Amino acid sequence: MKRILAIDYGCKRVGLAVTDPLQIIATPLDTVHASEVLAYLSNYIAKEPVELFVVGMPKNLDNKPAEAAQYVEPFIKQLHKKIPDIPIELMDERFTSKIAFQAMIDGGVKMMDRRNKETVDKISAVIILQSYLESREIKNNRNI
Repeated sequence: MKRILAIDYGCKRVGLAVTDPLQIIATPLDTVHASEVLAYLSNYIAKEPVELFVVGMPKNLDNKPAEAAQYVEPFIKQLHKKIPDIPIELMDERFTSKIAFQAMIDGGVKMMDRRNKETVDKISAVIILQSYLESREIKNNRNI
């Protein structure tokens, strides 16, 4: 099977996470500068088969796009133009940064290490990917 790759897009940094080839486990991949993410993804898919990109979409509590969505939408268009053969699905990313930060606290990560925003971005991408995998499983179970 091919991997699923999640993207937590930010104006400065982009957190990336990926599944194992069986699409069971979501793990952090990397954090890259926003200006380098398309080249990074192109290089990655040249080495590893990817069947789907899952991009975190910022939303407000009323389920409408958050202000940050204005930066994510152009990125999605660029991604589709650069890598048109891999489909893109959107995943609600509400609270992922807060959940990631709390997960670091719960995991015993030291305060100095929790200040590293790159780590938070990678963990946020893992949470987006894990949420996608869980929603897909729920959807599959309903169809049985």
